[in-house]
Amino acid sequence: MDPRSVSSWSQSNVTLKTREPLTALAVELRIGLTPGVKETGHWQTRPAGDFTATVREEGGFLVYSWVLRPGRTLPVGEHVFAGRYNHADGGRDAAMDTYRTEATSATGASEAVVWGDFAPVR
Repeated sequence: MDPRSVSSWSQSNVTLKTREPLTALAVELRIGLTPGVKETGHWQTRPAGDFTATVREEGGFLVYSWVLRPGRTLPVGEHVFAGRYNHADGGRDAAMDTYRTEATSATGASEAVVWGDFAPVR
């Protein structure tokens, strides 16, 4: 969760750190439709023209998706993908929220799938 989140609005961030340039990348952020959840925007640290970005409701989730466009390359570095949304006042439980990324390196020698959730570490 982004530290700028407040009692009725949140931003969930997925931060990727790459050691090789990527020629294929898909990022999906799933936000559980807890009371009052409504999409208010999204962004990424790379230029918007590098990605096809969509937001939809599906199966009890607000789903943010970013796909690197063909012919584009994601350089080595740290990259953030963020989904923003309103929710019922008083904060919200992020236990249902998840992310998933799939990537292929520019050389094609390396592929990775990474997923997880935003539940507190116990």
